[in-house]
Amino acid sequence: MTSTRLALTFPGQGAQRPGMGLPWTHTPGWSVVAEVSEAAGRDIETLLLDADTATLRRTDNAQLTTFTLALVAMTELRRQHPLATFPGACAGHSLGEYSALVAAGILDPQDAVRLIMARGDAMRAACERTEGTMAAVLGLDTERVQQVVDEIHATGGQVWLANLNSPQQTVIAGRTADVERCSQAAQRAGAVKVVALTVDGAFHTPLMAGAVEPFTAALATARFMPGHSAVVANVDARAHRGGPHWAELLRRQLTAPVRWSDTLHTLTAELACDRLMEIGPGRTLTGLAKATVPRVPRDTFSDPRTSLVPTPAV
Repeated sequence: MTSTRLALTFPGQGAQRPGMGLPWTHTPGWSVVAEVSEAAGRDIETLLLDADTATLRRTDNAQLTTFTLALVAMTELRRQHPLATFPGACAGHSLGEYSALVAAGILDPQDAVRLIMARGDAMRAACERTEGTMAAVLGLDTERVQQVVDEIHATGGQVWLANLNSPQQTVIAGRTADVERCSQAAQRAGAVKVVALTVDGAFHTPLMAGAVEPFTAALATARFMPGHSAVVANVDARAHRGGPHWAELLRRQLTAPVRWSDTLHTLTAELACDRLMEIGPGRTLTGLAKATVPRVPRDTFSDPRTSLVPTPAV
């Protein structure tokens, strides 16, 4: 690892999969699992090794396991490559923002676990009160997707942009019937494909408003430290140092869209990071980086056997 401006990125809910902890069980980083389990009062190891798809799909389980495995991977990465201890900047997609805050030294891991549990509980309750879903629109630019969403709104539909992931991938979310209507309209407008996501709620939309108050109470007791690296926030795609203002940014994140495409531009242009590394399960963010900032080398640390030779820029 030779770059002096390394950006660490962390995936969010949806990256989880059955057995994703198996490759890590004999690494020093696996000790993190016991620490998170103690802080959470839950058996995270069993979830990482034995849980099925349905169990992991549940919001609270998905969030805890994805966060835990990201910390395991980050611990192992730092052991192998000390440069990752003080990255040029960090960012995380939705839930991944908590991993990014820990990586940047802004949030203590125990505080992060407590917040993630409170967030998961609040979001799950909101999902139970208000049904909803999400879908990824592929091959249609964000402006055109927004126009389609506006057309659905004009007829009384409840659907919004939830994730602005890349120039050609936008996630919509809302009431299930309205997301289906919007998906069909997007395909008529020229979308290459619309993929329904396996989630149980309309995250990052006003339908999550019911989660705000209980989560705000948890945020009030968290300590946000100065940290050593900037984190680019989901809600405004701007670089933020540590400090108490992060409570408001995380509160807003519940109902605001994730501006991931803009986040990648901030990391690579404004903050001059010349290498992107996704840490944790899956390769979703690596694919989005290829689509958004193709000239920036990128790689993924999702397996302890990974050879960290960056994917070249194109």
